[in-house]
Amino acid sequence: MRYELDIATVIHADAAATWSAWTDIDRFATWDPREQRNRLDGPFGVGTTGWSKQKGAPGGPYTICRIEPGRGWQATSPLPGGTLTIDHRIEDLGDGQVRVSKRYVATGPLSLAFRCWFGPSIRRAMPASFTALAAEAARRHAAMSA
Repeated sequence: MRYELDIATVIHADAAATWSAWTDIDRFATWDPREQRNRLDGPFGVGTTGWSKQKGAPGGPYTICRIEPGRGWQATSPLPGGTLTIDHRIEDLGDGQVRVSKRYVATGPLSLAFRCWFGPSIRRAMPASFTALAAEAARRHAAMSA
C-alpha cells in the first residue's frame, strides 16, 4: 500500500535564505506553525537522525537520506510495516520568487491513515507553513544583507 501527497507553491523569497531556513531544522518550531518540536541529533547531513512532532500528530524519529545543496533534501521515518518519506524541494524562479514543494510518500498499512487523516490535515496546514517559510527566509535575507 502506498499514499503520495504533493504540495507546492511559489513564495516571494531569496532562494539561499529559503534553503537556510528549511535546513535549520532545530529552529522549525520557532517559525513554522505546524511544528511543535523538531531536533536534529548532529550536523545537517546524510545519515543524521532526528525527532519531530507536528501539532495534532504523533512524534517520531527520522533520518536525512538525501541532500542536494540549495535544491532539496529528503528524510525518512519508520512506520509499522512501512516508511514515511518527506521530500523538500526549492526551485529558484528568479525575480525573488521560489517554488517550494513537499512530497509525502507513506508505504505500508499506515498509508491508509495518511490518505484519510494525515494527508487532508497536512494539505490544510501547508499554506500557513509556506507563508511562514517565506517570512523566515525574508528575515534571514535581511540579516545576511545587513
